[in-house]
Amino acid sequence: MFSGRRARLLAPALAVSTALAAAASLTLLSTDAAQAATTTLCGATQTASVAGGQYMVQNNEWGSSASECITTDGNADFTVANSAISTGTSGAPGGYPSIYKGCHWGLCTSGSGLPIQVSTMSPGKVTTSWSTTQPGNGIYDVAYDIWYNQSSSTSGQPNAEEMMIWLNHTGSVQPSGSVVASNVSIGGHTYNVWLGRESTWNDVSYVMTSPTTSVSNLDIDLLAADSVSRGYMTNSDYLIDLEAGFELWQGGAGLATNSYSVNIGGGGYTPAPTTAPPTTQPPTTQPPSTPAGGRGCRAAYSVTGTWPGGFQGQVVVTNTGGSTSGWTLNWTYPGDQKISSLWNGTYSQSGEQITVRNAAYNGTLAPGGTTSVGFTGTYSSSDAAPSSVTCTAS
Repeated sequence: MFSGRRARLLAPALAVSTALAAAASLTLLSTDAAQAATTTLCGATQTASVAGGQYMVQNNEWGSSASECITTDGNADFTVANSAISTGTSGAPGGYPSIYKGCHWGLCTSGSGLPIQVSTMSPGKVTTSWSTTQPGNGIYDVAYDIWYNQSSSTSGQPNAEEMMIWLNHTGSVQPSGSVVASNVSIGGHTYNVWLGRESTWNDVSYVMTSPTTSVSNLDIDLLAADSVSRGYMTNSDYLIDLEAGFELWQGGAGLATNSYSVNIGGGGYTPAPTTAPPTTQPPTTQPPSTPAGGRGCRAAYSVTGTWPGGFQGQVVVTNTGGSTSGWTLNWTYPGDQKISSLWNGTYSQSGEQITVRNAAYNGTLAPGGTTSVGFTGTYSSSDAAPSSVTCTAS
């Protein structure tokens, strides 16, 4: 979102009083016994608990006083029924009608499994699927808004990072800040990365280069790892809220979330179905390298999962000498593997040659200390492990 959009932030007392005052305006449209009642939310801060309390739908019109309403049938969905919002496209939107799991300024869904510390996130732990309808009229974006806090507190303004993931947009609107990286491949999607700064938190936007109306099993862990590697947040921060909705600049009637889900604590990264269980290969190890000066390290490569056309792996780095300030890994694939995304480090690939360097937070290792990098990739004919991995400490 843009700077200046924080008028939507809900203090708990305001949220309660507004909800009580607005309760009378909730319109329940009953059809017949076979259909769920429709709830209409027109108040700027009105909310409705849906899907048995697992999710919350919110109108969230914070930058406009124009008429705007959403409806939900009580499942994990909602539709923008009408919108007279009309704000300038060079500034903040008029609202962000959305659905969320977690805690939005102290208003929490039930049994969400949040907050969780970023350091505990690993591929497949936090995934989300979202299907939308995007009409041709209006100026809007279709975006996740994911919040991280420096502590596990779920009340008030989060102060670590606001992560937006843009699936699509119309008109000339753009994220807060400026582009800091282009054509970044993460978890099977390609993004342009934007960075802005609000009063106390970083505003990071991952804008898909190929617009879409839906995502399936989008892995938030990989995006969090990328953001940590860029220094925009830290492993000690907490994920507290995952929202999905539409920032409205002009109009937007007909926009709809057809279905939305968030899975927290999943059993591992499963980006594609497979008819066979994932295979695990023994690690590829190398003798310790201890050059002059007493610095050295050892690397162990292992494939932790495979599926048709894809794989997941890791390299464990062990310090075999004195304290290090950084390390570099090099290996050559015997097959046609291509790394798609990598966390806890940065990488480059030229043909079969891979070079990985430590991230800003894991280059320093005490004697005997370890760290690891993880990655996912694709292949056409072979995902065989490299015969050796060279580790160089600095």
